[in-house]
Amino acid sequence: MHAIAHFRTITAHRALVRRYCFRLGLVWQGLTHDLSKYAPVEFWRGAKYYQGDRSPNDAERRDTGLSLAWLHHKGRNRHHFEYWVDYRRNEAGELLFDGNPMPMRYVAEMFCDRLAASRIYLGERYTDEAPYRYFVASRDRIPMHEQTKREIEEMLRVLKDEGEAAAFARVRKRLREKA
Repeated sequence: MHAIAHFRTITAHRALVRRYCFRLGLVWQGLTHDLSKYAPVEFWRGAKYYQGDRSPNDAERRDTGLSLAWLHHKGRNRHHFEYWVDYRRNEAGELLFDGNPMPMRYVAEMFCDRLAASRIYLGERYTDEAPYRYFVASRDRIPMHEQTKREIEEMLRVLKDEGEAAAFARVRKRLREKA
C-alpha cells in the first residue's frame, strides 16, 4: 500500500493542472479538477496499485480485469472523453458506441490534464513531444468524437512543434472562438 506516495502524486498533478487551468482563465475547473481521486473508491485502489510512473488504473485492470477506480473517475470528470461516450442504435438496430463533441472548456482542461500527467509521470524525461506521442499512439482506437479528436491533437501538436507558450496561446484562442 502506497497511500502517501499516491496522495503526493495526485496532489502534485492537481496542482499542476490547476496552474494550467488558471493560465487559461478556467478557474473553477482548476479548483475542482480530479477531486474524485480523493474519494475512497478511487483513492484506496490508487494507493494499492500505485506505480509512480503511470496510472494505477492499468495495474488494477491487469489484476482484476477492470478498474473500478477508472469507472468511478470517468463518470465524474468531464475533461475525459469517455465521459462523453454514449450508445445508440443504427438503422439496422445494431448497438454503436460513439463519442459526442466535448465543449471547448473541457477539451482545454483535457489538454491541461494530459500535459500535467506527462510531466508528473515522466519527471526529468518529459519533453513537449511526450503528450502528443501518448495521444497518437491510441487515437485511432478510441471512441472520441472526430471534432474533439482534431482539437486535442492540434493543441498537442502545437505543444510538440512550437512549445508551451504557443500551445497555451492556441488553446486560449479556441476558448475565445467558442465562447
